[in-house]
Amino acid sequence: MCQPPSLFQERIEQLETAMHTMELDAIILNPGPGFSYLSGLSFHLSERPVLLLLVPGRGVALILPELELAQLEALPFPAEVFSYGERPEQWPQLFKEAFARMGLDKKRIGLEPEQLRLLEYQLCRQAATTALFQDAAPLLSRLRSIKSEQEQQLIQRAVTIAEQALETTLETLCLGMSERELAAELFIQLLREGSEPSLPFMPIVASGPNSANPHAVPGERRLQPGDALIIDWGASHQGYVSDLTRTFAVGEENEELQRVHAIVQEANGRGREAGKPGLACAQLDRLTREVIETAGYGPFFTHRTGHGLGLECHESPYIRQGYNHPLQPGMTYTVEPGIYLKNQFGVRIEDDIVVTATGSVSLSSMNRNLTIVG
Repeated sequence: MCQPPSLFQERIEQLETAMHTMELDAIILNPGPGFSYLSGLSFHLSERPVLLLLVPGRGVALILPELELAQLEALPFPAEVFSYGERPEQWPQLFKEAFARMGLDKKRIGLEPEQLRLLEYQLCRQAATTALFQDAAPLLSRLRSIKSEQEQQLIQRAVTIAEQALETTLETLCLGMSERELAAELFIQLLREGSEPSLPFMPIVASGPNSANPHAVPGERRLQPGDALIIDWGASHQGYVSDLTRTFAVGEENEELQRVHAIVQEANGRGREAGKPGLACAQLDRLTREVIETAGYGPFFTHRTGHGLGLECHESPYIRQGYNHPLQPGMTYTVEPGIYLKNQFGVRIEDDIVVTATGSVSLSSMNRNLTIVG
């Protein structure tokens, strides 16, 4: 992640301040978004444990295999390193040494339950038998949910890559092509346009009745005249991601598809325009959902209006009922209303939004009209 070292030090200081308010003595992190956010390093989860320990007043420590030591040349701040070779039986003792050096016994240690694996958790429990482990995910989510100007630019680039890739892919689309073939072509174009190979998710390409499944997996079904075609895709740029959806008509459009698409397009427009500082996420969901409910399709909008995105495709804030956190400048999220008619077709239109000081703007601009392809 090409960002200045001072930025990571600033993030650590912000986290330490937040830890103080929660009376946390330390944070431990597995490789993942939080780990990368604080360190600028990316590790693949494997059978070898990797851990970052942050202890205010004592600094940062890293536990990792010797084969990963070269990565530390890019670490933007000093850290105490505990490395090991290819003998797993040595792990418990190394963890004990690291935890003792960082003074973690009898301390309150925060972790991310959705990220920390049982492998590392058990080693941590053995290393600090009297420590109290608690959920620190909300603290880290709040910190990451406000994107800096540079982060917004990285997300914007991921959006641009995704839009350009789909535009090129659509030029290859033809009747008789399978969903899987179209998804493969889109994957190739994403890489050609500059996306990192680790996409936020594999593209969803769903045609005809398959488009009524919001999370359909591309299969062997071939595109036919009159099909609705949903394409949900995204790109990754320096770790930051985009997430977009457009719905097309294959070969020809029919009256019912036109009508449903117009309703979803209106709901998408309402959601894109409504975001502003102070507006509760649940209220943004309500404003978007009302358009579809008023049109009589409420029961067929079966998911939330959107979700935050950044280092993860799904992160805080969540644009759904019951999530009353207010939007703040710098937050980035999706607006993706949809209508899904079982055994017939589905329509979804999704854009990526950033909250400004006075409102919000869409980072995505690709045509949202019902376009005939093929």
